[in-house]
Amino acid sequence: MLKYFVYAIIAAIIAGITAGGIHLYRVAQKNKKEMSRYAEGPAAKVKPLGRVLVIYYSLSGHTRDIAERIRNFTGADMYEIKPLQEISANPLFYLKVRSQLKNKKFPELEGEMPDVSKYDMVFVGAPVWWYTIATPGFSFLEQMDFKGKKVVPFSTQGSNYGSFFEDFSTYAKNAKILTPASFNNLSPKYDRQVDNKIAAWLNSL
Repeated sequence: MLKYFVYAIIAAIIAGITAGGIHLYRVAQKNKKEMSRYAEGPAAKVKPLGRVLVIYYSLSGHTRDIAERIRNFTGADMYEIKPLQEISANPLFYLKVRSQLKNKKFPELEGEMPDVSKYDMVFVGAPVWWYTIATPGFSFLEQMDFKGKKVVPFSTQGSNYGSFFEDFSTYAKNAKILTPASFNNLSPKYDRQVDNKIAAWLNSL
């Protein structure tokens, strides 16, 4: 009896690894196809967007990377969303985040909200957690009043941004929301293509 139980466990593990491998392959192929559209030539010149502020929350560094690329194109000022208590991607991380989302009890933030009155356009970015906005991003949106400014959301994720932009529109108070953009987490070999994608997006605004 124990032998069959062990076999069942091994089969389940193999099935999980196989399914995970297939998913990663499909994501890689999707990324390759999308980024091939931005493979030609150096990054395009970006039109002036006025005074720009980039607001972002980043845990692993992916969102910070996109925020800094936007700054490089636009000369933007930067504002980092910082939780009062440090968030670590430990084994309980996903359970804690799921509980925060379910109960709508988001982490406290440090510092004051940025003054957006002097900016023409405000970008706001965060990673995707559980197919929506990372909980520090929700904390920020609950406290922030955009005062009629043009606001451009962007997300970073493994493969699927879920309801990120729909939820952003619901929570962003007094924002004139422009075309958003999502960015899968990619290896450095795609750096030029990512810059080209950002340039094309900025020029479309």
